[in-house]
Formats: sequence, C-alpha cells, structure tokens
Amino acid sequence: MKKTIFIYGISMAALVGLLKLVEFKYFVRDIPLEFYIGIVAVMFTAIGIWAGLRLTRPRVVEVEVNAPFERDDDAVRKLGISKRESEVLDLIAAGLSNQDIAERLFVSNSTVKTHVSNVLAKLDASRRTEAIARAKELRIIP
Repeated sequence: MKKTIFIYGISMAALVGLLKLVEFKYFVRDIPLEFYIGIVAVMFTAIGIWAGLRLTRPRVVEVEVNAPFERDDDAVRKLGISKRESEVLDLIAAGLSNQDIAERLFVSNSTVKTHVSNVLAKLDASRRTEAIARAKELRIIP
C-alpha cells in the first residue's frame, strides 16, 4: 500500500512539473487554453483509472486445505460457546432454518432462536452469514 501511495505521489509531482512546463509553453506560444485543459484532463483521468484499478483489485489468498479440519477448541473456550451452541452453529452453516434445527435437535423453535442469538452475540455478528464467516476464520467450523 505504501508503495502505491509513493508511486501515486511521484506521478502527481511529475504532472505538476509538466503543468508548469505547459504553462511556460502557453506563455511562449499562442496555443488555445482548451488544448491545455484537455491534456490535463486526460492525464488526470488516466492516473485516476490506473490508481483505481491498482487499489481496488481483489486480493487472492491461498489457503492450504490438504490437512483435515481440526476445530480450534481454544477459540471455542475463549468465546464461551457451549456444546449446544456449537451444534446449532454447525447446523446454521449447513443452511438449516430455525425450524429445521429445532426438529433435528428435538428442542423448541424459541430455544433455537435463543441459541442463535447467543452465537451471534459471541461471534460479534449481526447476521447468520457473518457468523459463519467469522466462525470459519476462527476455525470453529469447517
């Protein structure tokens, strides 16, 4: 990131120097002002496109998945996730609804809602998908 900012700063300084040169040439020669404005607009547009593409390109992270999944029990204990909440989280990750989870675990729908609410709070998530992503980052679920 620092390299990109440095390159962008150097290119902006070069453009300012070029603008001063063009300003000097403008006073020496009789070229229309619109021509210089067009050159400056094209240069800044090109640099803006270059910087935008450079700063917003997706980052590819390679993760080795050859090893079998091992749950990080320290993260589970640190977050205070109970065994039942862990089961509910696994079923959420499988894509089950609250009703389906309740039927699978033989509990009421309101109990599942309580467990889901606790899991979301412990993982500091506001949605199920966010909780799943956070749990995968912490290696709580596969």
